Amino acid sequence: MSTADAGLTAGERARLIQLLRDSEAEFVRLMANLTEAQWTARPAAGRWSVQQIAEHIVVGEKATFTMAMQALAAAPDPEWQEANARKTQFIEQVLPNRRLKAMAPDLLVPQRGWTCAETIARFQQLRAATVKFVEEIDRPLKDRTSPHPFPVFGALNALQWLLYIPLHNMRHNQQIAETLRDLAS
Repeated sequence: MSTADAGLTAGERARLIQLLRDSEAEFVRLMANLTEAQWTARPAAGRWSVQQIAEHIVVGEKATFTMAMQALAAAPDPEWQEANARKTQFIEQVLPNRRLKAMAPDLLVPQRGWTCAETIARFQQLRAATVKFVEEIDRPLKDRTSPHPFPVFGALNALQWLLYIPLHNMRHNQQIAETLRDLAS
């Protein structure tokens, strides 16, 4: 395969944009009409509030997009084809799976205390920029990598970092839904 094969196919671009839009719509739906108590209450000791989860999603999107840009700035990896498909399948299976627990890196631990409206606005601004980037990118993405802070993932290519964004969002949309159910019971 050549470097030209490292670009986005029309199908990959369409799928990524759909994942970004679907996860955004679900996030906004979950945020609609929350009371202050639902926004800030923790369902149990050691669990995050909806506010904390939502902030984590926003901060995570910014950090993940930065990792994609770092990958794009890297030199092409001549071995990129070997791990590409397996790694993409792995992150698609692992990331949305809430049974697999992970600790957020310190950088992504919520501590800003944004309001619901601020959080939604920040999220939508970042997501619009991410979607625009995916719609317009015309460079190889699959042959450029940057390391993930969790060794289980190793290095991800720029496309995988971009795919990570909606998958991470989906994971935490599930967590928000769980938190709201627990608060209601």
